[in-house]
Amino acid sequence: MQNLNDLLFFAEVAERGSFTAAAAALGLPKSRLSHRVAQLEASLGVQLLQRSTRRLSLTPAGELYLRHCLAVRDAATAAGEAIAQVRSEPHGTVRISCPVTLAQSAVGPLLPRFLRRYPGVTVEMRVLNRPVDPVEEGVDLALRVRPVIENSATLAAKEFGISRGLLLVSAEQLARQGPVRTPAELSRLDTVAMSASAGQARLDLVGPAGEAFTFVHQPRYLADDLAALKFAVVEGIGAGMLPDYLCQDERQAGRLVEALPGWALQPGIVHAMYPPRRALLPAVRCLLDFLAAHLRGDQALIEPASH
Repeated sequence: MQNLNDLLFFAEVAERGSFTAAAAALGLPKSRLSHRVAQLEASLGVQLLQRSTRRLSLTPAGELYLRHCLAVRDAATAAGEAIAQVRSEPHGTVRISCPVTLAQSAVGPLLPRFLRRYPGVTVEMRVLNRPVDPVEEGVDLALRVRPVIENSATLAAKEFGISRGLLLVSAEQLARQGPVRTPAELSRLDTVAMSASAGQARLDLVGPAGEAFTFVHQPRYLADDLAALKFAVVEGIGAGMLPDYLCQDERQAGRLVEALPGWALQPGIVHAMYPPRRALLPAVRCLLDFLAAHLRGDQALIEPASH
């Protein structure tokens, strides 16, 4: 069996990109650290690091081995955190990623409440609209809204609820250009969209009984940000597809209504993807449980999932 310290030494070198930086972080002589990693490679019978005068890089075997080394380190950290939880409140840093509109409308307002409840926890949130690989990018929780949950051999998932993309229009615009009683009549409405190809955008709508209709339209206004599009929809510039959690206040006040009630995009599942071992950390587990309780709880930001 390998010396577990050697696994951690290798992980430190791989993450920091040099023996010098890793030695400084570990408080070890560089020569000793280099010798220990070389011994590890010899015991495994493979080269883990590609060395040159300018930089270090991982070999394919090194990339594979690093994942397991990080899992060992995470498990050791989780064990320490678990014992610490027995004695005190959870503490440590939780790194999450979150889509822009979900952060602005649902998750953002919740995190200050979480941080007040757990003063020993620090949260670092990356707000961005692109897929995030938790393992590759060092994220504890990657929040997503997708029609299906990824089937992953390396990641676990926690489902929070359902979000619906609604085709919304201002009451003023509907009075001016509507009413709309059938999918074909949607063509009389001015529209907005996030993107278009050759001047046309399309929405694949699903009806109350599961009927399908593709609404092809020529938007008057394009913006690749949903919050910006919402301003245009509220002001009557055009009907547009918006997630339900982004426009609850406007719908409750009657400022926005469904252009064709019962017709919407395929529902999206609001969920988190995460390396299973990270959820062993008390701070990560607390945030997972907090989001599960509050995203569809007292604020009713998303609908519970039906099974």
